[in-house]
Amino acid sequence: MVFPVVVVLIVAKLLVELWLAALNRRNVRRHAAQAPEAVAAIMDAETYRKAVDYTLAKNRFGVFEMIFDAGLLLLVLSSGVLPWLFALVSAWAPAATWDGALFILFAGVLLSIPALPFDWWGQFRLEAQFGFNKSTPKLWVVDKLKGTALAFTIGFPLLWALLSLVNWVGDLWWVWGFALLFGFQLLMMVLYPKLIMPLFNKLSPLPEGELRTRLMALADRTGFKASTIEVIDGSKRSGHSNAFFTGFGRFRRIVLFDTLIAQLTPEELEAVLAHEVGHYRLGHIPKMLAVAALTVLAGFAAVAWLSGSAWFNPAFGFPVHALAPAFLLFGLLGGAVVFWVSPLGNILSRKHEYEADAFAREAMGGPAPLVSALRKMSQKNLSNLTPHPWFSGFYYSHPTLVEREAALVKQS
Repeated sequence: MVFPVVVVLIVAKLLVELWLAALNRRNVRRHAAQAPEAVAAIMDAETYRKAVDYTLAKNRFGVFEMIFDAGLLLLVLSSGVLPWLFALVSAWAPAATWDGALFILFAGVLLSIPALPFDWWGQFRLEAQFGFNKSTPKLWVVDKLKGTALAFTIGFPLLWALLSLVNWVGDLWWVWGFALLFGFQLLMMVLYPKLIMPLFNKLSPLPEGELRTRLMALADRTGFKASTIEVIDGSKRSGHSNAFFTGFGRFRRIVLFDTLIAQLTPEELEAVLAHEVGHYRLGHIPKMLAVAALTVLAGFAAVAWLSGSAWFNPAFGFPVHALAPAFLLFGLLGGAVVFWVSPLGNILSRKHEYEADAFAREAMGGPAPLVSALRKMSQKNLSNLTPHPWFSGFYYSHPTLVEREAALVKQS
């Protein structure tokens, strides 16, 4: 009964995703002719019309992509291609552990190939249609090759270590596996902006001037000591904008997209940074790390339970108790389970966003700078300002701009 249950989970998730997409389309179209009063204050009529068209275009594209992904997953699980690949790779070194790591990596690469046309279309057709694409076919191909090379360079030794833990520590391998993977994730928070990000983007220090002076002054008065403020050339791939900080302790660094700097005034950028600092000062980072740690630990416990059972692997054509296939299957099927609890994570994330907004309002002496910045970012990114509540509940980690403005003004 294992495989039929999996089919039901995959199909149920797809049907709910299609239902949510339909709800969102209907809600957006309902407000297309006349924007709600709160939305009209944020976007002019021309920008709003373009944002509606962009939202609907992404929705239609997403529907095709969801159906394709679900169909591909069902085909792969039922065709026997994964057990065939596992047997092929295992024959290279029957007594070794590294063949399991290679199997997972090879399977991941092969499964990503059918999705490449969707990725290409989204970048060079949909995003280009609305003026967001700044990439080139050459850069797109180079990014894919770099990503694959990194997956093998970093992923192979990590997977080999995880799979070897069974032989090293026995039945409690999953506890040590959690410690290894979570420690690696913390390490990457420090190393990623220094070693990985420069392989794809150029980062340069923010030049001296009014903006740097304002941002450093904000960091000082809010107790956020960052090692540096850097600018990332996000405009080489997209017209979308963002800001974030990475690392922790003395390794913290502030990163601004060059597109964001071009769109906002120094005061508005200061308000955006105040919001990001709010996440740090209010303890959101360790809270989210704790949630992530519990999630990873639960995932390892599930893999240990499934791989130790006599019914899981054979249901998909794999040898009983084989750990590498259990890892791969968990990765492929986990989304069909996690999807149903995703609104809970979004509720926590939205609570943090409201709190960070309030922090920024206090740091800036009022809500106006942050409201102005958020409005410009929504306009430039053609954000959907009228999502259906059920759709935003499942997919939005941030409140809508209308909700954020209402909270900022109410509390001021």
